Amino acid sequence: MKTVLFIVMFSLMSSMVFSQQPKDVDTTFVDYKYREDQFYLSVTYNLLGNKPNEIKQSAFSSGMHFGVIRDFPFNERRNKAFGIGLGLSVNSYNQNMLISEDATGDYNYQIIDESQIAIKRNKFTTYLFEVPLQYRWRTSTAKDYNFWRIYTGVKFGYVINNSSKFRGSIDDIKHSSIDDFNKLQYGLTLSAGYSTWNFSVYYGLNPIFKDTAQLNGKSMDMNSINVGLIFYVL
Repeated sequence: MKTVLFIVMFSLMSSMVFSQQPKDVDTTFVDYKYREDQFYLSVTYNLLGNKPNEIKQSAFSSGMHFGVIRDFPFNERRNKAFGIGLGLSVNSYNQNMLISEDATGDYNYQIIDESQIAIKRNKFTTYLFEVPLQYRWRTSTAKDYNFWRIYTGVKFGYVINNSSKFRGSIDDIKHSSIDDFNKLQYGLTLSAGYSTWNFSVYYGLNPIFKDTAQLNGKSMDMNSINVGLIFYVL
């Protein structure tokens, strides 16, 4: 009899204890000191700003940008931060300006007369090592991975190489490591969007070419404008 009574009492006490335990316990670790350190990948359509009237862009001028950004929050909520990154980019510009080299090793720049010469492809390309600096605002929290963001700042680029390629009704013309390209490129940046998908724009503040690159006896002040999508991945 005592054994039966003990079993009944133990069962009642056990049921009371377990009934007081929360049914849905969230054991997920929450890091309230989180950072938005991110890899980024950007695909852009490239435009030439401030170009001479004779220069016309053609086909699709594209850019690819990849890198990583370190996040430094500076407020308690951690939705405001500074960011500094390292990256690489490749930018091509399809247009109707032929870059050729004379017998002395100097480069000449001239508009292609399409009534005389057919163009299959004509472009110049820059390959850059980049350092983006950003002011970052977002609606993120320690638990929310989908949020609105606005990141703005400046980006510095160092041209590690460049090239020009022409294919058409005359012999193919190819050049690389042209001295007339400005090694240092810098400009303003803006990216904004929700979650992974974000719109981005870069506006170059200095010319792509040095003053030594002249078209019809005048220096070219063309700058780079990149518009596209940027994807951030934690």
